[in-house]
Amino acid sequence: MKVLIATDKPFAKVAVDGIRKEIEAAGFELALLEKYTEKAQLLDAVKDANAIIIRSDIIDAAVLDAAKELKIVVRAGAGYDNVDLDAATAHGVCVMNTPGQNSNAVAELALGMMVYAVRNFYNGTSGTELMGKKLGIHAYGNVGRNVARVAKGFGMEIYAYDAFCPKEVIEKDGITACASAEELYKTCNVVSLHIPATAETKNSINYALLKEMPKGAMLVNTARKEVINEAELLKLMEDRADFKYVTDIMPAAHAEFTEKYAGRYFSTPKKMGAQTAEANINAGIAAAQQIVGFLNDGCEKFKVNK
Repeated sequence: MKVLIATDKPFAKVAVDGIRKEIEAAGFELALLEKYTEKAQLLDAVKDANAIIIRSDIIDAAVLDAAKELKIVVRAGAGYDNVDLDAATAHGVCVMNTPGQNSNAVAELALGMMVYAVRNFYNGTSGTELMGKKLGIHAYGNVGRNVARVAKGFGMEIYAYDAFCPKEVIEKDGITACASAEELYKTCNVVSLHIPATAETKNSINYALLKEMPKGAMLVNTARKEVINEAELLKLMEDRADFKYVTDIMPAAHAEFTEKYAGRYFSTPKKMGAQTAEANINAGIAAAQQIVGFLNDGCEKFKVNK
């Protein structure tokens, strides 16, 4: 069996070494395609691969057509919208993610961005504190729970809304459960976004939702760019000089946000939520373990396609 690591943004060497150890201990071969610059290189590399580990790399119908021996793709990370799930199912390929492995890294970034924003991006002026502020967590999954854990240390009052997480689960963690997204946004000074990009959530963070937030509000997005209605967010920031937006997914309208709303807007140059040595290692090794479990025992615990 041949396992391919296909990453245009490579894993750290220690992560690759950990993956290799897992793969070779199972008696499989490991191949590397790192920092590739053309899709043709990926199409060539997948021809004889039985399994692929990726990061933000695109696995579409063309890649699946080329990968005649492919049985499984594992996205080392939580999000998997870079994989065409329908095409994978049509090709009989199992797709998995590695939920939870990057969660603490993303949560720490979200809190760090909150501190950066309330202290006026460290520009030397007097800011505010997070202690006593109401934090809304939109989606109470692995990342959201870690955000709540860290935010408790700041003394924040924490609320959460998740359409798929029972109220009892949220309240068991000492968090106030909101009955709707509207209630969450109306209540909280800061909202931290952790929803996936789906047909239902794309462009769902809009003017009507955000305008209900209290004075001095802040939106923190470490989730996905697509969930933000950028045109309506721009309008909101024009109408409300008290509103701040910080994100680690650069908007399409980054130049306009920067030009018009300096001092109230910040974006990292690229998505950085999982960019820590620890998360890199954790997700890569988890991906290798899941591939070994699938190929040896048929374990589909983290399968995300039908």
